[in-house]
Amino acid sequence: MRSLARSATFCTAWLLVIVRKSAAEIAKIAAAGRILADCLDMLAEAVKPGVTTLALDRLAEKFIRSRGGVPTFKGYRGFPGSICASPNDMVVHGIPGSYEVRDGDLLSLDVGVTLHGYVADSALTVPVGAVSDQALALLNVTRASLEAGIAECRPGHRLGDISHAVQEVVENAGFSVVRSLVGHGVGRVMHEEPQIPNYGEAGRGPRLEVGMVFAIEPMVNVGTWDVYVADDGWSIFSADHSLSAHFEHTVAITEQGPRVLTRRRSEEEGVAGGAVGATA
Repeated sequence: MRSLARSATFCTAWLLVIVRKSAAEIAKIAAAGRILADCLDMLAEAVKPGVTTLALDRLAEKFIRSRGGVPTFKGYRGFPGSICASPNDMVVHGIPGSYEVRDGDLLSLDVGVTLHGYVADSALTVPVGAVSDQALALLNVTRASLEAGIAECRPGHRLGDISHAVQEVVENAGFSVVRSLVGHGVGRVMHEEPQIPNYGEAGRGPRLEVGMVFAIEPMVNVGTWDVYVADDGWSIFSADHSLSAHFEHTVAITEQGPRVLTRRRSEEEGVAGGAVGATA
């Protein structure tokens, strides 16, 4: 689940405390991340034409609780759902309800899991049936931009290196990174410092250190990067109603480099997490 960006993020970030987690704490976040990853794989399989986003929400809550976890989003700052389910031009924060998924949709699913007091956060966008070539390209570029950002999560790199890597992949493909929504620190609570924009200059911002844990989450639009908040106070749409995609992982910085704590089995097996190829 994304944060709203503050202005002058990197200037402010120098004055903020970025909490470094111990190896034991990272293991606890990873345990929450395992439940979360399996939940997202389950949801991706359940996304079919005719299913409602409320039905998906109920599946997710039942699954998370059956594994001993708690759906982090439910009640967080008043959010009513266990997941965020955002179709097509809705970027993030879709409240689960009566919307019936249709063939050709893109459906972004964002989930948080708390286990024994530690939080993991992850998201993916699912193509429903046969999707357009443009939608397919959007999915692949957004996923690639996330992996580019993850690759920069190494000790000694700077926060801006993550942001720049995401932006470069997205804009080189002709798409737009949403600028008013950002990634964030995560682990002990849902939203921690620092904010992590999906655009910026390499070599700027705080230096990355072992033990930092980030939720990196490119939100990418086909058209303009501008967005607006709907009347429900939660759902955020692309301003020009162009398609949007959202991929996210919780990542720990280790001495060996990035450790993804929410990697899905389907990604490892090259199924739902790999390049998708069904076009209309």
